[in-house]
Amino acid sequence: MTDTTLINSVKARMAADEVAMGLSVRLSRTGDIARIAKASGHDFLFIDTQHSLFSLESIGHIAQTALGCGVAPFVRVRSCDDPDVSLLLDNGVLGIVYPDINTADDARKGVQTAKFPPIGARSVCGGYPHFDYRPVPLKDAVPALNDATMVVCMIETVEGLKNVEEIAAVDGVDVLHIGSSDLLVNMGMPGQFGVPEHVAAVERVISAAINNGKFAGLGGERDLERQISFIKKGARFMTTQTDMAFLLAAATDRTQELRTALNDA
Repeated sequence: MTDTTLINSVKARMAADEVAMGLSVRLSRTGDIARIAKASGHDFLFIDTQHSLFSLESIGHIAQTALGCGVAPFVRVRSCDDPDVSLLLDNGVLGIVYPDINTADDARKGVQTAKFPPIGARSVCGGYPHFDYRPVPLKDAVPALNDATMVVCMIETVEGLKNVEEIAAVDGVDVLHIGSSDLLVNMGMPGQFGVPEHVAAVERVISAAINNGKFAGLGGERDLERQISFIKKGARFMTTQTDMAFLLAAATDRTQELRTALNDA
């Protein structure tokens, strides 16, 4: 009998009321970043095609390396109309992150593209890398992939925040992920993390998610104290930082340490 077991470790972790941590990928173009994510304690990759240039082939290689080492590959696409969603999912991706979800109709469109019938309208193929290309019967593959594939809707505009309860109620949506940076810009308060309006917005998204049986996510917010506070309030899907920022921070720390030591000498 063919083994059709397919577990999205992020979904399993959040279902156990634990926090899933993701590494945002802006700079890396090879599967090495999946192993670095694993070694650094991350649960998923958040490959950002909205703001960075990736080839589809590069994403496929990263996704398949991630699958092989137990890190869930997620891709933030360009919009709920991105034509590459099903192609990404067919080639190893386990979650689609849709930016700028402003209405329940936007969310339904994202679900339609990412999920097979009867939930959505995604087209089937054969030889999925999720099953190591084994010939799994579609009667087994479709429900397994539907269950493992996650749909993440980003709330990052005033309109999206206004409609968050209706978005949260859409069947097939798994995570409501607040995009703090864009939301603050849209609110006319760029960069003002932690102001009462920002805290209230995050709390509203968390409540909407929990009240509708969905998971709450937090992005953009990098202050450790506030991150922990929002986790205590129910956030379970969190990006830690970008690969670019981690590299820059570590490189800067080392050069500053060396220059300080040399000056002291």
